[in-house]
Amino acid sequence: MKKLLSLLSAFFAATVCILPATLSAQEFPNKPIRLLVPFTPGGGTDFISRIVATALTETLKWPVVIDNRPGAAGNLAVAQAAQAAPDGYTIVMGQPDNMMVGPYLYPNVGYDTSKSFAPIVQVSETSNILVTNGSGSLVSVADLISKGKTESGLKWATSGNGSTGHLYGGLFQSAGSIKLLQVPYKGAAPALADVMGGHVDVAMMSVPSVIGLVKAGKLTPVAVTSSQRSAMLPNTPTLNEAGSKVIGTTNWLGLFAPAGTPPAIVDRLNAAVNRVLLLPEVRQKMSDGGATAVGGSVENFRTFVQSDYAKWGQIVKDSGVKLE
Repeated sequence: MKKLLSLLSAFFAATVCILPATLSAQEFPNKPIRLLVPFTPGGGTDFISRIVATALTETLKWPVVIDNRPGAAGNLAVAQAAQAAPDGYTIVMGQPDNMMVGPYLYPNVGYDTSKSFAPIVQVSETSNILVTNGSGSLVSVADLISKGKTESGLKWATSGNGSTGHLYGGLFQSAGSIKLLQVPYKGAAPALADVMGGHVDVAMMSVPSVIGLVKAGKLTPVAVTSSQRSAMLPNTPTLNEAGSKVIGTTNWLGLFAPAGTPPAIVDRLNAAVNRVLLLPEVRQKMSDGGATAVGGSVENFRTFVQSDYAKWGQIVKDSGVKLE
């Protein structure tokens, strides 16, 4: 009898502990969710984030508020997300510029990609692309290398020190034996404005950041960094096809919650985002902007993040980029 009472007591104690968390997950969300976007409005990350936030708000009646927090190649927003309460009400749109690169380059970045976050879901995938002034003479990789061999060198715009664009600048400089000046910005929009204004020669940004300006003739697409051509720009070669032998990568976006967020809430967020990513209008908007909707399970995204993190570690090493 004592053993039975002991077992019943343990059962009810466990039920009391589990029940609040279960109810909390079922009721989630009961207030606005803040989605941290690590770059300025007008760029590719902001574009995709607003599509997802709008769909969650309109379709599921989940209030999602975009909070743009640019700076340090996106690392400021990611570090802020890592320190937020693990309750699902602060999430961040991560990508290679921060999640994959920041911890390798910044000794006090404020987060650990493997330990500070609970991966939720991969949202999209696209190519990064080199673009130049739409009315300029730099229309090929060979042109960029030739410009880099001049006394003034090649002015290379990026979304910040330590960004993927910065790393590829290092790879490009080494492969072409050229003079390259990296010019950092806080996001795609200001960098592209200076490319179009002729203040810098070239920028490496995501396809969603540039596709509208390319279609309008204001930017010239030179090459994509992925191992295959972009479906949105099928006539634009890959860097490898253009003669620059570098590691092929894609620019993905994915949602992360702070580590310690209850798995039931992470699963609920995952299911909600997967639901809106299946909507034809959401997929079309992303496609029109040069990105592909992805989705998938929490576990698949976690495995992908671990693999991609190792890949970017090699790119950081090969680029020769070091930050104090």
